[in-house]
Amino acid sequence: MKILVIGSGGREHALVWKLAQSPHTAQLWCAPGNAGIAQERLARKDRAVDCVNLGAEDLPGLLAFAQDKKIDLTVVGPDNPLALGIVDLFQQHGLKIWGVNRKAAQFESSKIFSQRFMGKYGIPTAAAGTFSDAVAAKQFCATLGGKCVVKADGLALGKGVLICQNQAEAEAAVDEIMVSRAFGTAGASVVIQEFLAGIEVSLHALCDGKVAKIFPTSQDHKRALDGDRGLNTGGMGTYSPTPFLNETQLADVAEKILKAFMRGCREEKIDYRGLLYPGVMLTKDGPKVMEFNARFGDPETQVYLMRLENDLLELLAASVCGSLGSLALKWKPEASVCVVMASGGYPGNYPKGKIITGLDAANKLPGTKVFHAGTALKDGHIVTNGGRVLGVTALGGDLRAAQAAAYAAAECIQFEGAHFRRDIAAKAL
Repeated sequence: MKILVIGSGGREHALVWKLAQSPHTAQLWCAPGNAGIAQERLARKDRAVDCVNLGAEDLPGLLAFAQDKKIDLTVVGPDNPLALGIVDLFQQHGLKIWGVNRKAAQFESSKIFSQRFMGKYGIPTAAAGTFSDAVAAKQFCATLGGKCVVKADGLALGKGVLICQNQAEAEAAVDEIMVSRAFGTAGASVVIQEFLAGIEVSLHALCDGKVAKIFPTSQDHKRALDGDRGLNTGGMGTYSPTPFLNETQLADVAEKILKAFMRGCREEKIDYRGLLYPGVMLTKDGPKVMEFNARFGDPETQVYLMRLENDLLELLAASVCGSLGSLALKWKPEASVCVVMASGGYPGNYPKGKIITGLDAANKLPGTKVFHAGTALKDGHIVTNGGRVLGVTALGGDLRAAQAAAYAAAECIQFEGAHFRRDIAAKAL
């Protein structure tokens, strides 16, 4: 099969790496890709992966490329192309594409849509209100004592979520999102949720419009600094599995959340084929969904695909065709940890073009894979080209071994201004 992957981050590098292992993959392109993706080779005939200079949101360009190359399956990584309707566009032209359609993408592109859906179909979630007026939003914050979470309605690269401990912080958050428009048009409206105390986990489920196959648990680390301090980021590291839900409890969560979700989709005539990623808080009152994402998490993808035993291409094809029910997901018993190495200044302003060294040494360590997120090739050197630069990922016999292996690999790599959290997986240990 001829495969096209859309995106340029660590998630897309992991998808390319895993798809390249499938014996069904004859040719593989990534648009636009990155320096690490360009180094991948197919298991079949050791053929190189080709990066294509097309942006993930250039829908006409991507369609023309897929038609020209007679692509058999396109795999969409990021959220923006899904929200823009790339799946609908490709399907209208008779092309197979994996990812949710525009209607289904609303679960991520509009937190207001998602919040109302959860209320309608009895999906456990936080008490919340939705607002397009800043004054009314602040008044609602006051009813929660200012202890709340203020979220931009639209897509904001995983950063449009502000956690507030008091009314002053809540009013400042509303002003930042709705008045100053720190996240652009995504902040025209907001969802304000009660602050939920507990342990947060990332759940993933592969869907085919009829069934949802749940993954093992993982946990992301969204704050920039150790101890969950600092600004929100797109994710500074993750691990899988977590010790916070056993298999029986995970099945119970799937029953309460996924079954209700799929029932709601059927009633709303939403054909949900792709990846569903609920962020869940394990509270004293049980698991509650904070938000839905409509694609693989980043960096969760990196730890999941290191553990996945199935042929990923077969799973994605079944998701598209509606035949996922006949397949069982198979996982390695080992644990996996991903440590994100970021540019100096991230998640604020950061420089680009810093030369990266030590990648080969890190990749040679047992059970280790360095996934590129924000890299480019310049004058024969791999250089930084984003805020989150690398996802240093390792397998281990248990979580402590995986953690040690990931940090040993990270210590091999250098670039000016590099920083990373030193406590990935610490909550579990």
